[in-house]
Amino acid sequence: MPRVAVNGIEMEYEILGDRGQPLLLIMGLAAQLIHWPEALCRQFVERGFQVIRFDNRDAGLSTQIETTGTKSVWSQLGRALIGLSVDAPYTLSDMADDTAGLLEAIGIERAHVCGVSLGGMIAQTLAIRHPARVLSLTSIMSTPGGRRFGLPSIRAIRALLGPRPKTREQAADGFVHFFQICGSPGFFRDEKRVRDIALRSFDRGMSSSGLRRQFLAVLASGSRYQQLSHLDVPALVIHGNEDPLIRLRAGRATAKAINGARFKLISGMGHDLADGMWPLLVENVCELVTDAGFSLESPVGLSRQSV
Repeated sequence: MPRVAVNGIEMEYEILGDRGQPLLLIMGLAAQLIHWPEALCRQFVERGFQVIRFDNRDAGLSTQIETTGTKSVWSQLGRALIGLSVDAPYTLSDMADDTAGLLEAIGIERAHVCGVSLGGMIAQTLAIRHPARVLSLTSIMSTPGGRRFGLPSIRAIRALLGPRPKTREQAADGFVHFFQICGSPGFFRDEKRVRDIALRSFDRGMSSSGLRRQFLAVLASGSRYQQLSHLDVPALVIHGNEDPLIRLRAGRATAKAINGARFKLISGMGHDLADGMWPLLVENVCELVTDAGFSLESPVGLSRQSV
C-alpha cells in the first residue's frame, strides 16, 4: 500500500475503486485501515463510491508518535471526569489535520466522510476545521465529546484498555473478547473474520502506547457540541441502543448539535461493525449522499489504486 507525508508524519492508505463519489473512511481507537472490512468496502464501491481507507497516526503502518513518556490513561481519565485539563501529546485537531492533508496529498479536493467511534470524532473535527473538504458527514457510534453524555460500562472500558497482547493468538483472543463485551447482540458477527483481522493487525503493528496516546487525544479535546452547531453539511448520525462504550445518549446529542442532521437508531447494534448490519449502513450512507444531490453510478468491478 502507498504512503504519503502529511502534517509532519507519514500515513499508510489505500484507494478502492477506479471512480465514483470519494468516500473517506476513518477508523476508531487504535484500529487500522483493515478494520474496514474489504467486503463492506466492496459494497460501497458497487454502489458508486471510490473508497479511501487509511491508518491514523499511532495505528498500523502510519507514523508512531515519539514521546518522552505517555501519561497514565487512568489518571488522565480521572482528571477529565472532574473537568480538569488533560496532558496529551496531540489532540483530535491534529488527527483531523492529518486527514485533510491526506486528501490534499492524493489529489481529492472534497470527500464524503464517514467515521466510527474515534473516527467519528475525527470526522466531526475535520468538518469543523476543514469544512471545504467535506461533502457529507456520517458519524457512527461516536460522540460530540465532553462529560455530559454518559460513561462507558466498566467492563467495556476494561476490554478497550486491556493488557497489550504479546503474541498473535493473544491479539486474536483480545479482539474476540472485546466484541463479546461491546459488540452487537442483534446482528451476526463472523468470529473467524474478527480473528483474521486481529492476526493481520498484529503483523502490521499493534501499539499499546499508540492506543493510549489516541485515547488521551480524545480526553484532551473536550466538547465539540457548540462547534457542531455551526456546520452546514449533509449529516447522518448512526448509533445503536446496545452500545456499552459510547452510550446512545451521545449519538442523539451529536445529531441534535448538527443542524438538519439525520439520526438513525439501529436496534441491536453495539460498538462494532457486525457483518449483519453492513447492508443497512451502506443503504443509509447512500441515501444521505443521493438526497443531498450527489449522483451515484455503479462502476464495474473492484480495483485498487496506488497514487
